[in-house]
Amino acid sequence: MDSIRQGGLALLQRIERFFDAFFGAAGNPWRHLGALGFHFLWIALATGIYLFIVLDTGIEDVHTSIEYYTHEQWWLGGILRSLHRYSADGLVLVMLLHLLREFLYGRFHSFRWYSWITGVPTIWLVYASGIGGYWLVWDQLGLFSAVASAEWFDWLPIFSTPATRNFLPGVLTDRFFSLLVFLHIGIPLTLMLALWVHIQRISQADVFPSRALALGTFVMLLVLAFVKPTVSHGKADLSVVPAVLHIDWYYLFIHPLMYLTSPAGLWLIAGGATLLLLALPLLPHRKQEPIAVVNPPNCNGCRRCFVDCPYGAIAMLPHPDKPGHELARVLPDLCASCGICAGACPSSTPFRSVEQLVTGIDMPQQPIGALRQDMERRIAALTGPVKIAVFGCECAAGAGAVEDQGTAVMNLMCTGLLPPSFVEYALRGGADGVLVTGCREGSCAYRFGTQWTEQRLAGKREPHLRPGVPAERLRIAWADRHEMSDLKAALDDFRENLKNLDADEKRLRPYTPRRTVKNG
Repeated sequence: MDSIRQGGLALLQRIERFFDAFFGAAGNPWRHLGALGFHFLWIALATGIYLFIVLDTGIEDVHTSIEYYTHEQWWLGGILRSLHRYSADGLVLVMLLHLLREFLYGRFHSFRWYSWITGVPTIWLVYASGIGGYWLVWDQLGLFSAVASAEWFDWLPIFSTPATRNFLPGVLTDRFFSLLVFLHIGIPLTLMLALWVHIQRISQADVFPSRALALGTFVMLLVLAFVKPTVSHGKADLSVVPAVLHIDWYYLFIHPLMYLTSPAGLWLIAGGATLLLLALPLLPHRKQEPIAVVNPPNCNGCRRCFVDCPYGAIAMLPHPDKPGHELARVLPDLCASCGICAGACPSSTPFRSVEQLVTGIDMPQQPIGALRQDMERRIAALTGPVKIAVFGCECAAGAGAVEDQGTAVMNLMCTGLLPPSFVEYALRGGADGVLVTGCREGSCAYRFGTQWTEQRLAGKREPHLRPGVPAERLRIAWADRHEMSDLKAALDDFRENLKNLDADEKRLRPYTPRRTVKNG
């Protein structure tokens, strides 16, 4: 299955890159499916509240009421009804694409298991909310959906009498319709609670897309509402079997599927698919790396690791030895072992004059001190006219493949682990240029590795790269796992640009470490 997933991921990344060329990473809908889902949900909720306020909610009155607002007040009620319908359809579409994308990226196990497990039930809640919306129109399609749903649930031994008996002529009353209204309000509220639970273990959850993406998708829905407005079927009539029904296949496919199989077969399909999704985190996967470790003597309570952690795995507590100061604490169950916290720590600078560099927070499997030693050794061994230091990412294009006699490659667990001062240190230590690579925006295995690194190197986020570092000697080249050729092309271009620089042009003065034996 892993080979199939990797093949699907390669195709997905090509699609994402194609959209990047037109919309950029920030405006690419493929890279912000979760935020788009929330966006469509906000639209559906806002329009639904308006419709609930103005519509007559009675079994005999609702169809007449909604027909009035659809046709007589099309410029407001009709448009809002269409926006309500199409935003709900959009929610289903991006939800399923989001599910597929997270699966292809392998984001369903280890530290991601919670988000995956809590996300699966929201699928049921979204479908239940949407299907219930069709009942409230109470046209022929709504009646068909209500009867089909009742037949499906009648298979379960939970009702003393069949639910379908409610649809006999003369039985339906406004009390029944009140139940439908209650369900259509209660289920979306439950959905909101489920989504809140879903994002609890990630910090700075992306629940709003970029302004351009939000506006673009809203205009798309608005145009669709004008071009193909939502209309009702004929009024529900228990004595008439409709000849033609225009099914909304985003939501109502479940009814034809039941009639093609059986109520039991549909329960088997739906339940089996749900159990399969819930079982994915149990599949064999690479063991998670050791979590971050705090070194109290070197932690000054600056809170940078706390702010930058993508999963809220760091808490700030009163320092036991320094009154009035704080000390970082790693929450083991939330830590993703990405190292972004170590890259944020001000004590992670390689310029510290200590033999054994110990930082305030660090990764046992790739400590900052060991990274400094490895970089010094690799740069010292470089030969040739142009010497380049490359900081890569294990989750992105394999930077190790570009290593040669003139290129020193330091592979990191995540690009976000890289303290910006290492760029300057490499340039002062003998490198002619530094290339930083990692996952593209929206593809980062640890959410913010790419974004934080870019901001730090641009001087927009602490710790930042000092302004004196020449931009001509720094290159950033994002490349996903299946874009090795792009990384090689970026490196070759960078090398040619460095060749064209004069030997001393915009070069930093060499730095010779003077280190003490004292530990960090």
